[in-house]
Amino acid sequence: MYDTDSSAYPHPDEFKVMRPEYTELEDGYYRATIEITPFKVEGESRTKAGARRVALYRAALTYRSYHPSYRVENPYPDEFVDQEGTRWRRLPPSQQELGDYVFISPDGEEDYATIEQMLMWDIRPAMPEE
Repeated sequence: MYDTDSSAYPHPDEFKVMRPEYTELEDGYYRATIEITPFKVEGESRTKAGARRVALYRAALTYRSYHPSYRVENPYPDEFVDQEGTRWRRLPPSQQELGDYVFISPDGEEDYATIEQMLMWDIRPAMPEE
């Protein structure tokens, strides 16, 4: 199923089928821990679902460190509007020194965020209206 002969680290899809263990943190965030003994990934976010997505994204990044040809999928489209009405646009690789995406903050300033920050903030594209 997966090429595990060249690495002991599990394929990211193996983490997807595992049930996370959730911990509520003091700051109102949640931590999701997904373990495939002896390997463990963790993610923190404002919601349990977001924490799981961070953990799965980190599993993919770790797997890529063992398998450089593995392509980590971007969990976001290149341009979208989130559930709060904020517009997000992915930056070209040559402009990603400040972040992967640019958005306009509530105070009207252009700001930047990495994919991992967006996952931690539980940013999700708005559902298209029918």
